[in-house]
Amino acid sequence: MLRRKERQEKEAGGNTRDGKEESNEGENAQRNRGGPSTEPLPTNDVTANGKNGDPEVEPMELPPFEIIAGDRIDPFAFKFQFKNVEYSSGRNKTFLCYLVDKGNTADGIQRGCLEDEHTGPHAEEAFFTQCLSDYDPSLKYTITWYMSSSPCSACAAKIIDVLNTKKNIKLSIFAARLFEFEEAEIQAGLKALHRAGCKLRMMKPLDFSYTWDTFVENEDQPINLWEDCKDNYEYYQEKLSDILQ
Repeated sequence: MLRRKERQEKEAGGNTRDGKEESNEGENAQRNRGGPSTEPLPTNDVTANGKNGDPEVEPMELPPFEIIAGDRIDPFAFKFQFKNVEYSSGRNKTFLCYLVDKGNTADGIQRGCLEDEHTGPHAEEAFFTQCLSDYDPSLKYTITWYMSSSPCSACAAKIIDVLNTKKNIKLSIFAARLFEFEEAEIQAGLKALHRAGCKLRMMKPLDFSYTWDTFVENEDQPINLWEDCKDNYEYYQEKLSDILQ
């Protein structure tokens, strides 16, 4: 089951960082109005150097977000993060579902999911360091990614470097949305990926159903695709074709 640090407060209902900020603003406004506060007074790590002798809380340095790995995605997260809308406001992370076929080996097909927060290594880079840590140059790898959005330019360059140095890897990327596709550097990265032999395509409605069945904690329930799923796929696929031609 996929681990997630803020699953209930942030992800389950499609909540975003913007929503969290709005909540914090509401709490701050209540304090400014002199309303009751449910926040307890600090009892540890305080000093008396504040104004008028008020205690000050010493700042605590928090660790960066980490890549979250697992084999299943929360259904609410999938429906929000993979929805192929044109404007992806609030979708500030990348989900990468992968299949790895090593050919005629006893391992079978390796399957799993990665999730990032755009504050550390992106999911694309983490895949090669975490999921192919036992890379064998004598095998032929057929790898398929189903991604919530296409790679950024930096990730495209890193993927190209892997494909150029590891000729036994064949990679296909199917993306729900195009990431900032109007930016010149993003378009250049996608073109370079294509030239390096990476297959690029937008996710069709059938791909969303397959990903739901294969990578989501769906409790054996089918997915009801959103009304404009097919139209949005055609829109993005036309944009991608224009970029790659």
